[in-house]
Amino acid sequence: MDRTVGFFVLALLLTFYPSSSETYDTLSEGSSLSVEKSNDVLISANGIFSAGFYQVGNNSYNTFCFAIWFTKSWGATTVWMANRDQPVNGRGSKLSLLRNGNLLLTDAGKIMVWMTNTVSTSYVRLQLLNTGNLVLYAWEKTVIWQSFDSPTDTLLPHQILTKDTSLISSRSQSNYSSGFYKLFFDIDNVIRLLFNGPVVSSLYWPDPSRVTWEAARSTYNNSRIAVFDSLGYYRASDDLEFRSADFGAGPQRRLTLDFDGNLRMYSLEETRGTWSVSWQAISQPCQIHGICGPNSLCSYTPAYGRGCSCMPGFKIVNSTDWSYGCAPETDIACNQTEVGFFPLPHVQLYGYDYGHYPNYTYESCENLCLQLCKCKAFLLNFGDGVYNCYPVALLLNGFSSPNYPETLYLKLPKASLFPRYDPLEEFTINCSGNTRYIQLDTTLKFLKFLLWFAYGLGVLETAIVLLVWLFLFRVHHDPVSTMQGYILAANGFKRFSYAELKKATRGFTQEIGRGGGGMVYKGVLLDRRVAAIKCLKEANQGEAEFLAEVSTIGRLNHMNLIETWGYCIEGKHRLLVYEYMEHGSLAQKLSSNTLDWEKRFQIALGTARGLAYLHEECLEWVLHCDVKPQNILLDSNYQPKVADFGMSKLRNRGGLGNSSFSRVRGTRGYMAPEWVFNLPITSKVDVYGYGIVVLEMVTGKSPSAIPDTDAQGETEQPGLIKWVRDRMNRIGVRGSWIEDILDPVMQGECNMRQMEILIGVALECVKGDRDSRPTMSQIVEKLMCPEDRPEQDGFLSMS
Repeated sequence: MDRTVGFFVLALLLTFYPSSSETYDTLSEGSSLSVEKSNDVLISANGIFSAGFYQVGNNSYNTFCFAIWFTKSWGATTVWMANRDQPVNGRGSKLSLLRNGNLLLTDAGKIMVWMTNTVSTSYVRLQLLNTGNLVLYAWEKTVIWQSFDSPTDTLLPHQILTKDTSLISSRSQSNYSSGFYKLFFDIDNVIRLLFNGPVVSSLYWPDPSRVTWEAARSTYNNSRIAVFDSLGYYRASDDLEFRSADFGAGPQRRLTLDFDGNLRMYSLEETRGTWSVSWQAISQPCQIHGICGPNSLCSYTPAYGRGCSCMPGFKIVNSTDWSYGCAPETDIACNQTEVGFFPLPHVQLYGYDYGHYPNYTYESCENLCLQLCKCKAFLLNFGDGVYNCYPVALLLNGFSSPNYPETLYLKLPKASLFPRYDPLEEFTINCSGNTRYIQLDTTLKFLKFLLWFAYGLGVLETAIVLLVWLFLFRVHHDPVSTMQGYILAANGFKRFSYAELKKATRGFTQEIGRGGGGMVYKGVLLDRRVAAIKCLKEANQGEAEFLAEVSTIGRLNHMNLIETWGYCIEGKHRLLVYEYMEHGSLAQKLSSNTLDWEKRFQIALGTARGLAYLHEECLEWVLHCDVKPQNILLDSNYQPKVADFGMSKLRNRGGLGNSSFSRVRGTRGYMAPEWVFNLPITSKVDVYGYGIVVLEMVTGKSPSAIPDTDAQGETEQPGLIKWVRDRMNRIGVRGSWIEDILDPVMQGECNMRQMEILIGVALECVKGDRDSRPTMSQIVEKLMCPEDRPEQDGFLSMS
């Protein structure tokens, strides 16, 4: 009887236990997929998608990523990767579904490199659906994680792109790690393409030279979703829509942000397993920013496609990767007598103009560029009946096209002005048919090659000796500096010596500001740039902590954040080097009565944009913790830039509720109630400070000018807030209360609708309950909202 029961149980187990030759779409709890077993692959029921370990390395170790790919395409086209930036070893690595509901990927069976962070007390299973979505279920159909919520560089039909997700291109065609291009919803609700390079970043689609509505986009809808269906119809909440060229039922489709920065929809020809482009965002490839790197030009011809070339006086940095661009062959002096200008016809640069100077002659534009040390070139074009001069500060996003009529004048040392240069020469073909000329040209090229080879060999030998000597000397004498050199390479800062900054500031004599974080001095660097140099008070700050903070600041890049050029760390000296702001701080301008209404409104909007970037868009989640007029600086055009992150606190994005600080931070009058009552600190402390700043800009009264107590001495809400609310409640007529609280310096002149919006936003920001305050992105949206913009005659005088 026992043998009969045993046989029955064994037969039952064999019935439900899959054999290795079969394929399945589901991984049950307690099971795993091994990198060493080629048949450990999930295959969707329709056979279109596979999920498993995908080889991404061709070295002797063979590295892998856990990925999803199209089964029937030639070359197994990947659509998602779990660990694209941290491949695992080809031995011992596993994807395991634990019984507690967590799905994790381990490298060589020991190091955890990726997990879903999911928990379930019920039965869990992982299933690859026919849509290409890898879903983790609890119970029967409760989704606790899915790959559609965390795309890499590709969207599939019915996969929604939201404000919380983005596409990041791969680094190259063979390198699957994260690249420089990003598709995302911007804070104005428009879906955009961004080049986020190692040095600078810039938006390039839709065309940044056109306003939003000219590009057929809308900022009205804040739902921020985009999706396309199996027929090839794409629709986004910003009104972007298109159809694939082969619109209709039939082929499998994908929308991919390619490594070259172009967004393309592909359709699969299943019989051949090949993909064809059925739509692309940008038809002119040279309009994609960063594609050829700095100091280079992108050129395009139908016969040869896109090509990159260095500008005269520059040499390529990395011959295998044009994104690094070109470097100057010799230093370009600031001395006007040592430089000249080399004309490059039909060449255009986008962005990074030092300014716009209308009604300039060639001579006056040339002289202007000579006087500006940071000017690298200038453009002179004709428009609106006059010639316009554009000095260029950075040689980025350059392209050459016969259709572009203007000329770029490139600043070079006079010794480098003799060569002729044609940015299209690499595409030129000799069609004369004269064999002798071709042979002579080949011979000359060969002789030139031999000469350069001999010269290069000598230089290389000398350079190797020098490098070895420098390496041994620096490692032996200054290991800390060697480590900082690696940090410098990582974050792009310049490391200054203390002596260099002391000389730049003439012994730290010209003070331009001070605060809780330290003293700020004006200085002139060796390259003639005017800088603001801050000496941090916390001289006992650890080196690792300081370098970590510097590294974080270096990754922040926004037009409304102060630009940081470098740092100094020597002994107890900790200094940061910033760009110098011509108009000083908002506090100084408010006290000097030089800001009209339009400037104040734009300062409020720009400051909100900068803080929104800190809170929601940068790589780290940054709290400023000291938002006040002294930390809002104004450039030559009165555009605001948020400064002073010395009191900021970095937290992971997911740790909102667990923020902890060792001491109270901020300035009295601008500090949120959370500091006083020892409540968790979140981004809403910055929102509160911003609200106080807006009230101060509108009323002209600082929070310290109005006491926080009533006539009986009982504690009330902060004085400035109470003062504004009392006048709004006491005077019911709109124009009357606006006139009553408006800064008297304005003489009653303001945009009434904008005034109402600003006051409303400010009072929302300073609510006692932090959860009732808006986020900074919501504030930006409110200030930019078209339906709230005033009519043409909205600018009113109440005097």
